[in-house]
Order: sequence, then structure tokens, then C-alpha cells
Amino acid sequence: MTLQDRHIVIAGGSSGIGLGVARAALAAGARVTIAARTAERLDRAREQLRAEGHDPARVRSVVADISREGDVVHLFEETGPLDHLVATAVSVAYLPVAELDLAAAQRVIDSKLIGPLLLAKHGSRRIRSGGSITFTSGINAYRPAPGGSVVSATNGALEALGRALAVELAPIRVNVVSPGWVDTPVWDSFAGARKAEVLAGMAARLPVGRTGTTEDLAQGYLFLMQNEYSTGTVLHVDGGQRLV
Repeated sequence: MTLQDRHIVIAGGSSGIGLGVARAALAAGARVTIAARTAERLDRAREQLRAEGHDPARVRSVVADISREGDVVHLFEETGPLDHLVATAVSVAYLPVAELDLAAAQRVIDSKLIGPLLLAKHGSRRIRSGGSITFTSGINAYRPAPGGSVVSATNGALEALGRALAVELAPIRVNVVSPGWVDTPVWDSFAGARKAEVLAGMAARLPVGRTGTTEDLAQGYLFLMQNEYSTGTVLHVDGGQRLV
């Protein structure tokens, strides 16, 4: 399946992996709608894509918090029919379970599980024949880290949701991409000035010898959109992190 002139909606498309998917989809000839919680982040993303030479007429943006059902309804009212739906939005919280902040935990669950569920609920009825939904889980579902119990559990639940929806929403295809360590703006808040040092240490542990890029991940999403025989699967783009 070609992506030429297909309409792809990307929740979380203003930065990181989502912006990488938008960039790759535009290069493949698609039209994209990117959604995020603030207009400022969307404006920056659109300007970045324009500066890279992408046709601004092929990029739309909609302010939407996918954890709020009213926002999700509004998103699809604005987008109209679409061919592929991608969810990369994320909120993270790493705390020992004994110190767990329930509000922070709820934000993780809302962004990574409730949000994708709402996107499927309201977006599936607008997806054209041959279309797909792709969610984003993560390596913590397989290699839990101390303090990451909520993230690990939510990623695992999201993968189960993807399998269930692949059956329920067929013939719409539903898949999940599971990234490993990827160089995105999230690490700016995690590691601050030590970001390069932290990522270098991670790279040394991986079989491929480097951390991932948003371009690496985008190739996985585009594969799942275009391969009409893939559904109910988890595509691991993790540099072999599950092996070490």
C-alpha cells in the first residue's frame, strides 16, 4: 500500500517520535494532521516541518488532549475521513511504588491507555477501507526499571488493547510499536545537561551500539501502515534491548 495522498492523523505529533512519523509520512507523499495539547507546540512543529521543505498545505494541526473525550470528538470532527491513525502521546512518571503519586500515575494511564482507547472509539468510524491504527508502548513492558511500575504496567496493557482491537475492529488493522531507548526531547527532562552522557552509556549496552533515532522509529510506523497483512502485532524497534 502506498501512502501517497493518504491522510494520517498523529496524536502526539508535535515532537519526538510523533513528529518523526509526520516527517516520514510527508516524505512518502501523505497528508498529515498532528494533534497535541498546546497550540504553541503545534505551531513550532509546523514551522519546523516547513523549514525542512515540507509543503505546509499538507500539514494540519488540531489542539487536543487525548485523555479528554470531548477533545477527541473535536479532533475527528476537524480531521474528517482518514486512512491511518497513530498515537505517540505520552506522560511518564518514575517513582518507587512506596512513594507513588496517584495523580502522576493517573496521567500516565490517561495518556498511554485511556487516550488510545478514546482515539480508537471515535477514530475507527472515520478510517477508510484498508486503514490502520498504530499505538506506542515501550521497552518497559519487557525490561522493567525500578520506579517504573506504572509505565511498565500501562505499556503491557496497551499491547493487550491492541490485540483485542485488532479482532474487534477488523478489517481495520491495529498494531503497536514498542520503542527502546530513543533520543527524543523526553531525555532533556530526564537527564538534563547529562543527556549525551546518559545516552552514550545506554548505547554501549545495546547490540547495535547506538541509541535509536526518531527516523528509526518512523520506519516502523510506516511499515505497519503499508503492510496490509500485519495486524494484532507488536513491532519491536529497540536495538536489541530486550536481549541484554
